[in-house]
Amino acid sequence: MNNYVHIGKIVATFGVDGTVILTHALGKKVQLKGIEAIFIEMTKGSQLPYFVTESKAKSTEEIYIRLEGINTKEAAHRFISKPVWLTEEDFRKLAGKQSAIAMLGYSIINEGENIGAVTEVIEQPHQILLTIDYKGNEAYIPLHEESLEKIDHKKKEIHVILPEGLLELYS
Repeated sequence: MNNYVHIGKIVATFGVDGTVILTHALGKKVQLKGIEAIFIEMTKGSQLPYFVTESKAKSTEEIYIRLEGINTKEAAHRFISKPVWLTEEDFRKLAGKQSAIAMLGYSIINEGENIGAVTEVIEQPHQILLTIDYKGNEAYIPLHEESLEKIDHKKKEIHVILPEGLLELYS
């Protein structure tokens, strides 16, 4: 079974030939070269594969994409606002090493204790929220200049100093 990584969403159609614009958090200007399919969440919890026939980087956050069998603006319109996922393997090929989303799977270390692995990265204007499974509950760990101690990319560890009482909220 594949693990999927949420990378962004379809935000608009472009032109009349079925091209869509994907806004992503891969952290660099990319096209989907070598990626056979993306997975679009048409209904909650259901990622359906759509084969990529063409892709072109628009900016560091957007990609133009053509999907197999989608040849009109009207056909493409149903994808607007839908979340887009990649297989974990494809995600690792494309994600920028320094992008926030590349921290998926990293261990969070608070005061020398491993408190869980990052399952989701939520980017906000002044901080990043990392989601972990802490004692069976979903916990949000803020990552900003006051809480971040260091990131060890070799060991895939994020060392933090969390505000007192934060983890107790999730126990």
